[in-house]
Amino acid sequence: MRILVTGGAGYVGTALCHSLLQLKEVESVTVYDNLSRHNYNLFIGIKKFDARYQFIEGDILDSRNLRKAVSKADVVFHLAAKVTTPFADQDAHLFEQVNHWGTAEVTYAVEESNVKHLIYLSSVSVYGSGDMAKGIDAELNPKTFYGISKMRAEEHVRRLEDKVKTTIIRCGNVYGYNRSMRFDAVINKLLFEANFHNKINIHGTGDQHRPFVFIDTVTAALSQLIKEDSQSGTFNLVEHNYSINDIVEVLRELYPEMEMIFINNNMKLRELRVETDKGNLTTSLDHLDVLRKRLAAFKKEFSF
Repeated sequence: MRILVTGGAGYVGTALCHSLLQLKEVESVTVYDNLSRHNYNLFIGIKKFDARYQFIEGDILDSRNLRKAVSKADVVFHLAAKVTTPFADQDAHLFEQVNHWGTAEVTYAVEESNVKHLIYLSSVSVYGSGDMAKGIDAELNPKTFYGISKMRAEEHVRRLEDKVKTTIIRCGNVYGYNRSMRFDAVINKLLFEANFHNKINIHGTGDQHRPFVFIDTVTAALSQLIKEDSQSGTFNLVEHNYSINDIVEVLRELYPEMEMIFINNNMKLRELRVETDKGNLTTSLDHLDVLRKRLAAFKKEFSF
């Protein structure tokens, strides 16, 4: 099985590629990435050279180069995206170009190829916000340019449902240590600030919830999708809905002297919770105990 991973040099992509290379049915894993985040950790940390592992520096908006790469694949994981947490409502044009029309280019390339399965990593941001937990069938009402662009991208992928096996994964906020870190992701950012500054900023009351999922859970779930008996369709990939104050509680245990600065502490910010017991690839785990263990392990990875 030949696999192409767009955005394979990113936070999730690096971990996913490593996971895929452990599977005996995988003949090759090709990363297609423009390295726009200047993340080069994909190229280090593999102790033994694996001839099955290949890299193509390319942009998903470069239709000619993209089609050439897609034509050699059996399965395509489309992870490439413009992601700038927490500034998901800035740079509207770039979100539109990369996430919306870039995904359109991927679907056009897949449509012209012999690809058997297209897997698209979307986001729970397509649900927008609200007081009620969102299920997989909830109305989509994104509140940011990022969320809108991911929703439009889903429409392009869904267009292929009658032609190619397609799977759309609406992923929660990813956290946890791996080689290609993103320290703009919520939990990772707070842990970094607590470790190196002994101080964190909390916007609003801190009661706002967000859906979260651990990086290892994401890669394990995505890797299983290459199995022939894997389901097509649209799924949420979420483990827990933590409030910011839940996360702060765990950080205070890890860093007892940590200072907390509340910004606009009377302001109630947008709420988003996603159901974790239906239409998901994972199920809910014990609430804060899991987070404590994972962040304690993450803390040990810091050099200082």
